[in-house]
Amino acid sequence: MNLPNALTLLRIFFVPLLIAALVQAPWGIAVRGTYVTNEFFALGIFLAAAATDLLDGYLARRWKQTTTVGTLLDPIADKLLVSAALISLVQVNIVPAWITILIIGREFAISGLRSIAAAEGYVIKASELGKTKLVTQVVAVSMLLLSIHWPQLRPLAMLWLWGVVFFAILSAMMYFRKFWGKVDEQVKARRRHELLEMERQDLRQARSDKSEIPGTVTRLD
Repeated sequence: MNLPNALTLLRIFFVPLLIAALVQAPWGIAVRGTYVTNEFFALGIFLAAAATDLLDGYLARRWKQTTTVGTLLDPIADKLLVSAALISLVQVNIVPAWITILIIGREFAISGLRSIAAAEGYVIKASELGKTKLVTQVVAVSMLLLSIHWPQLRPLAMLWLWGVVFFAILSAMMYFRKFWGKVDEQVKARRRHELLEMERQDLRQARSDKSEIPGTVTRLD
């Protein structure tokens, strides 16, 4: 296993730690005379995981270690991390549940779209708007975690979260436009080709059956 894939797996490992740090009863630990509460511990885990997201992609490209496993696990790890953070924030009454459902539902829809596209031999690459959404998610979740300790940050944190919703919907529309513009046409063309081929095979079979009947002469075109 190369280092980029190991960092991706580490990001997945961070997910249960993040959930445990947020949904448990309030607690804290003393670090060199400083009392660190659970929301700051969760923020540290989240930022460390987000850093691995930037680092694994950079190293994979720089060292030319892009693998099929890494390509599969990287978006899964991203979605697990953000989904876990948002669901945990719903649990502690920081984020409205419907916003979390909207954002996670968008991720499932785009993942399904990419799977269909991959099955047709077409790769839907991440758009710049999708990357903007990811950065906005990191900032929004970080602000929301800080707002647990400093409630006065809540309005600004929610503003960032609304930015996530905006970019999520806008980027989803762009992905679906790419799908209908490329993959859907390819699927229709392939289906038409398959139907024509089936008709040719049926015609050949009918001629073959007719030629086997005694006393009949079949003219082959």
